[in-house]
Amino acid sequence: MNFPENLRYTKDHEWISLEGNVATIGITDFAQRELGDIVYVDINTVGKAVNAEEVFGTVEAVKTVSDLFLPVAGTITEVNSALNDSPESVNNDPYGAGWMVKVTVNNPADVDALMDAAAYAALVA
Repeated sequence: MNFPENLRYTKDHEWISLEGNVATIGITDFAQRELGDIVYVDINTVGKAVNAEEVFGTVEAVKTVSDLFLPVAGTITEVNSALNDSPESVNNDPYGAGWMVKVTVNNPADVDALMDAAAYAALVA
């Protein structure tokens, strides 16, 4: 499985990439494999302030629906609208075209407290 070194990870299988105070967030390669074929992504929290570990949306696969948890507190500024027509992008490219939201992070230092790639790989091993 693929866990890019430049990202941080959560116990709930989200990844986060930070540039300045703007984070891009999605689910990990491990998560998409566990879910199976993703058929729908439901995120209706744009413009809302969400606390760390709160649900910001759901992802629906053929066999289950799973909550999406925000890794750090912030305001959701953008949703990947391409997922409306191509939710399978989450399966095909979870760290690229399958990203889910962009967030203005309240405290960028909070990202440093999340797992690095090695710690996440050990969690899911």
